[in-house]
Amino acid sequence: MKNLEKILFVDDEGDIRTVAKIALERVGGFEVKAEESAEKALQRLNDWQPDLLLLDVMMPGMGGPALFSQLQTDERYKDLPVVFMTAKAQPKEVDDYRELGVLDVIPKPFDPFTLATQLQAIWMRFQEDRAATGNG
Repeated sequence: MKNLEKILFVDDEGDIRTVAKIALERVGGFEVKAEESAEKALQRLNDWQPDLLLLDVMMPGMGGPALFSQLQTDERYKDLPVVFMTAKAQPKEVDDYRELGVLDVIPKPFDPFTLATQLQAIWMRFQEDRAATGNG
């Protein structure tokens, strides 16, 4: 099983980007790149291949679901695991996001001390599912 090491986090709010990046790097030991928009995330993907993409759902311009849909049509990124982060995390909304094909949804506000553990748990489920279906 592949370890989760590199995360690309996309959120339009600077404070959230800073807190999440610090939490994921210091608590989780991950290598994290943080971008403020879907467009910048697409540019970053040209030269840096993360293991996981953590996307804010609501951003100006292209939000998380639109970026996810775009990635699904690109051979280079269609298998890139994606987790959404959102304040809109009612059960129906979470179900809708999962139906799109994202691994999971982390509600905002998030706990910086448990964010890395949450992502690691989501990653392990993803790796176990891939192994069980023969896609790993």
